[in-house]
Amino acid sequence: MEIKAIRGFNDILPGEIGRWQFVEKTVREVFEGFGFSEIRIPVLERTELFARGIGEATDIVEKEMYTFTDRSGNSLTLRPEATASMARAYLEHQLHTFDPVAKLYFMGPMFRYERPQKGRYRQFHQIDAEVFGVHNPVVDAEVIIMLIQFLKKVGLEQLELQINSLGCRECRPQYREKLKSFLEKKSFQLCEDCQRRLQTNPLRIFDCKVDDCKQTILGAPQVTDYLCTACVNHFEGVKEYLSMAGLTYVLNPRMVRGLDYYTRTAFEVVSYDLGSQNAVTGGGRYDNLFQEIGGVDIPGIGFAVGMERLISLLPRDKGLVRYPDLFIATLGEDTKREAYRLANQLHLEGLRAEFDYEGKSLKSQMRRADKLKASYTLILGGDEMKRGKAVLRNMADKSQEDIPMDELAGTLKTKLLSH
Repeated sequence: MEIKAIRGFNDILPGEIGRWQFVEKTVREVFEGFGFSEIRIPVLERTELFARGIGEATDIVEKEMYTFTDRSGNSLTLRPEATASMARAYLEHQLHTFDPVAKLYFMGPMFRYERPQKGRYRQFHQIDAEVFGVHNPVVDAEVIIMLIQFLKKVGLEQLELQINSLGCRECRPQYREKLKSFLEKKSFQLCEDCQRRLQTNPLRIFDCKVDDCKQTILGAPQVTDYLCTACVNHFEGVKEYLSMAGLTYVLNPRMVRGLDYYTRTAFEVVSYDLGSQNAVTGGGRYDNLFQEIGGVDIPGIGFAVGMERLISLLPRDKGLVRYPDLFIATLGEDTKREAYRLANQLHLEGLRAEFDYEGKSLKSQMRRADKLKASYTLILGGDEMKRGKAVLRNMADKSQEDIPMDELAGTLKTKLLSH
């Protein structure tokens, strides 16, 4: 029986990996320029971390987590998101003792049991950036500015920033009750999931994609009408700092975040590059998360970018596959030894060189050089060796030139590096 990958768990093949590497390289350049440091967190965590951090009434915890009991009886979960794990690492390793402000980023796979569809898989990859330890709204603006800079750097231009405030523990309960009261009168119009959310977490109904639910919430009260003075002042500060940076934004009072730990600032970035609206990423402030998982009052803000989604939106020319700089075609055992020696020399110089291992015909080797899309092909045959020269062919324009054997390595290095 043929063994295939598990449904929703995908291979990333050599022809695709260049775009991933381009995104990862850009993450490091932009984020580290803003003072962020990379962190790597475990794939497995105790289930309690996500149940307490994300919220037991969320779809992630209720329906989507990969959870199992190990041989010691511990309940473990494959991480469904990174923020709670990064917060756990910050507390466990007492990073606040070095500096109370931590700017961290992470790239890696997440796991959720969802119905696989294009751009949404059971193993998916995220870029996460988090700032711990700052209440000031200036950091909200800084995180958003960094995100926009990153998205532009990878090639997305027609971007719209949408922002909202979700309030805090002081003012959101009043809004939650008003919203619940409004929706209870229309509960018969809600889907089965939203009828359940109405009792557990009514704000999640704003996330529902069912048309009837979207229509039902059109006249719902807006969270920004119920903000306390502190939340109003914080949100005004965010808007002021965004404007100071020359960043335009759209107020979206219907925007919420799907996890329980979010407070105050929430944001999404939408791309119109493909002609229609595509949500690229979202994030926000979560000043309650550390209290849920560690009982300490530490504020935080961050965002997550789905890499599969982002890569699908990239311009075609971004992250091209690296093709061989040189293919060495040989005829005879002596020339194969020379090809081996030369290829090793070029590899040590950081140049990609390929040669024939099997002693195939020159015609077959030239076909392979074409298939590999090599920039140049060097032809080493018995006659060429006797003449003390090799033939270098430019595979783009098919022009050829002779190169003296005693100058081969130096000439190739100069030519290939300048290509």
